[in-house]
Amino acid sequence: MDKQWRGWSSPTRTSGRGWVEISHRLHADLARIPLFDKPEFRRAASMPEHPYNLTEIHMVCHFGTHVDAPCHFIPDGPAMHEIPLDRLCGEGVVWHIATQPYGVIEPEHFERAHPRASPGDIVLLDTGWAQDFESVRYGEHPCLSVAAAQWLVDHGIKLVGVDLMTPDLAVNRRPKDFGWPVHHMLLGHGVLIAENLTNLTALAGQRVEVMLSALNIVGADGAPARALARPLA
Repeated sequence: MDKQWRGWSSPTRTSGRGWVEISHRLHADLARIPLFDKPEFRRAASMPEHPYNLTEIHMVCHFGTHVDAPCHFIPDGPAMHEIPLDRLCGEGVVWHIATQPYGVIEPEHFERAHPRASPGDIVLLDTGWAQDFESVRYGEHPCLSVAAAQWLVDHGIKLVGVDLMTPDLAVNRRPKDFGWPVHHMLLGHGVLIAENLTNLTALAGQRVEVMLSALNIVGADGAPARALARPLA
C-alpha cells in the first residue's frame, strides 16, 4: 500500500481567505494556571510498529485557547453542549488596550475603544500579553475590573475573548478568599469567556467575523477551541 504524502487533493478555496488563527497550538508545555495539572499528549500507537499513528490526550478543559461555559462557576448555568451555536460565532470588534503588569481594565477603556460595539457583538481584547505566552511574565497579566465586566453585560456583549490566562485577577495576586468576581459577573449573565487568545494585534481596531469552535462536550464546564477571526471590511 502506498503510504507517501502527495499533498492536498484540491486547491484552497477563496472563501477561506482572510482568516486569522487566534488560538494557540496545543502542546504540553503551554502556559497554564498553576492550579491545573500539566497535560499529557502521547503517541498511543506509532508507525511502522503499528498500522497507524494514534495520539492520546489527557488535560483539563481549561488548557490553551478555550471557552468557559456558564456552569464553570454558575451551578445551574448551561454546560458546553447546551450553548447555542450563535453564541460561539458572529460579528464583533477587536480592541487594543495598552496595559501594564497587573494592570486593571476599566469601563473607560471600553468607552474610548473603536469601533464601537453593538448589542450581540463578540468583543476580543488585544492587551499584547499573548507575546509573553511562553514566559513567566504571562502570569503577571492585567485583569478586568468588576465594573468593566458589568459594562460588557450592560452593553449586551455575548462573548468576551482575552489574550490572557484569565480576565480575573492574576493567580499570584489573589487573596485566600478570592471569589472570581469577573467570571461570576460575566457567566452569570450569559456572557461567555474565551481565554488564551493570540494574534489579535493585526486585527485591532476593526470589526471582525469570529468563530470559536469549542468542542461539544456533554456536561463540560469549558472546552478547547480552534478560534478564527477575519476583518469584515
